[in-house]
Amino acid sequence: MKPFFLASILAGAIALPAYSADYTIMAPAAPGGGWDQTARSLQTALQEEGISGNVQVVNVPGAGGTIGLAQFASQQKGNPNALIVGGYVMVGAILTNQAPVTLKDVTPIARLTGEYEAIVVPASSEIENIDQLVEALKKDPGSVSWAGGSAGGTDHIAVGLLAKAAGVDPTKINYIAYSGGGEALAAILGSQVTAGVSSYGEFQSQIEAGTLRLLAVSSDERIEGIDAPTLKEAGYDVVLQNWRMVAAPAGLSEEQEAAIQADIKKLVESETWQETLETKNWADTYLAGDEFQEQLSKDIASTEQILKDIGLVK
Repeated sequence: MKPFFLASILAGAIALPAYSADYTIMAPAAPGGGWDQTARSLQTALQEEGISGNVQVVNVPGAGGTIGLAQFASQQKGNPNALIVGGYVMVGAILTNQAPVTLKDVTPIARLTGEYEAIVVPASSEIENIDQLVEALKKDPGSVSWAGGSAGGTDHIAVGLLAKAAGVDPTKINYIAYSGGGEALAAILGSQVTAGVSSYGEFQSQIEAGTLRLLAVSSDERIEGIDAPTLKEAGYDVVLQNWRMVAAPAGLSEEQEAAIQADIKKLVESETWQETLETKNWADTYLAGDEFQEQLSKDIASTEQILKDIGLVK
């Protein structure tokens, strides 16, 4: 009986799903925004594809992700079960906030997605196109209020670049930073601000429902299925893509980092993730390993220059 009993246990173990590590993913922002959506999309895909048996998401908002980043770096060092999402917004926030903790204090795993910025107004607004909004900006920069994400992030940079392209002093813009996409959206829908700027996916359902009017997008050419001109097409030389990434803590062994890399590679190649990209209009910008590290260094340098140009960093 004993050999048979052992064989039964082994057979049962072999029949179980071969899950990798359980993960806790930090979204360093309030619920509703792009990082939160990314973290929860990762959670769904990792679990549905059987890559991980249990994935939790925690939100730690504030200061363009730098509060969450600092907490993650200090509390999760060496933990192969912890992940954090971030991206271009965080790069700018680290510079503008002069954050003591930077992306050098974590282990960047992969760039995952890219999304262009969208400029919107409430459907009730008298502004019907991007030229009218820019004319108001030229006439009195302070009278045009903009709702977007964290100071120094992609949304803020987009408004600064648009002002600069239109011949307006970008230091004069009236930009109101919100820690979560839900808060910014409420301000726009409530006509508490003139216009809003964020990644297209954060506005998509309201644009389709007719409660927001889409004026322009920051892509280099028109996006299929989106009825709006590019800023470049409208005569403003601005092209900007917001990318998002996933990182692990510092202090991992090569084997631990390789295991996480393998899980994320399985994720981005999965049917569930590809469906998510299509549904949310996220571009697949997957880049991992040394190539991502090299690109990240370039992005940090170029972002610092942009922020200096628009007066956010000295």
